[in-house]
Amino acid sequence: MPATLQAIQADITTLTVDAIVNAANSSLLGGGGVSGTILRAGGPELIEACRRLGGCASGDAKLTPGYRLPAHFVVHTVGPVWQDGTRQEAELLASCYRRSLEVAAAAGARSLAFPCISTGIYGFPFEQAANIAVATVRAELPALPLIESVLFCCFSTADLQVYARLLQADA
Repeated sequence: MPATLQAIQADITTLTVDAIVNAANSSLLGGGGVSGTILRAGGPELIEACRRLGGCASGDAKLTPGYRLPAHFVVHTVGPVWQDGTRQEAELLASCYRRSLEVAAAAGARSLAFPCISTGIYGFPFEQAANIAVATVRAELPALPLIESVLFCCFSTADLQVYARLLQADA
């Protein structure tokens, strides 16, 4: 049975899924936006676990336990900073989604939730980023049959509407 894909508007730190994805910076040590929220909610143990990982390259992903979060795991991925669209931003963003799925599946996750990676302070154009997210997840899931459910966790109603439209297309 193919995995279900759904868009929701929620606080990703409250979701009861096997893994949530953290849109992190390369140090994995927080900052603003979703990453800071996830690290605060996960507690000092999560911050210490991230410190031990020694950072992460853009387009890659690393795993920690969820500690104080309802999710069992956190997959930390580093999205690209938008410059002008000619510096492999799209390829790096797709790699974030692909590597996050692979890392989550390798840990045994059956359900995971993604935030909108690189669309905040990193400036990736939202509509383009959402298209990359949905297309990449759809393309990768057949090779990862363990994953049963993927949530795209949106911050705003406008973001949710974009994802809902994309998920209805080709559904």
